[in-house]
Amino acid sequence: MRWNLKRELARKFVHLFSIFILFVYFIAADFFDRNIALLILVLVLIVSLEFEYLRIEIGRKIPFFNYLWKYLRRKKEKGKLGGEVFFLIGSILVLSIFDIRIAMAAILMTTFGDMAAALIGKKFGKHYLKLLKDRAWEGIFAEFIVDIIIGFIIFIAVGSGLIYDLKIWMVILVMALTATFVETIIYKMDDNLLIPIFSGFNGQIVLLLLNWFF
Repeated sequence: MRWNLKRELARKFVHLFSIFILFVYFIAADFFDRNIALLILVLVLIVSLEFEYLRIEIGRKIPFFNYLWKYLRRKKEKGKLGGEVFFLIGSILVLSIFDIRIAMAAILMTTFGDMAAALIGKKFGKHYLKLLKDRAWEGIFAEFIVDIIIGFIIFIAVGSGLIYDLKIWMVILVMALTATFVETIIYKMDDNLLIPIFSGFNGQIVLLLLNWFF
């Protein structure tokens, strides 16, 4: 059990890659512009795909990286693209299309919400869903709360929103519910791609509708 928890922590630590993505994006956007920033992220994606080509197609063992791949990858990722590639694709898409606050929230919900669900659910989970395998209510609730906190920080603290603005809270709630729902029901597809896209899209639609009608 200790080993499994340690391994899970290491895997989830890789999700902090999102901090690097946002850091690169904002630094590049500040020095150049948004389009250049997105091109740099695409370059990072291309480099990641080249490493995956060596791992999957060629079977090339690269010192240090081979150890990381072996230690951090799940069995389902053997011979398939790693989660970080899908995460990069999802991040580039949401940063390209959605409101920057929504894009940031979607990326960070994917990272920290997923971490909360996995770590709390596996460590403290006692009440499991009957229809979904290995999904504990403790993990689901933890993810939802973490996603709400992330939305609060991005929209209100960072985005200079008003704490009593009902529209902002509606967007945060919809995004948190979407991210939690997608994470809960997905098993075979990659949630690193699906969570930012679905939560970002739903958040953007809600924001547009509220701005049009209110």
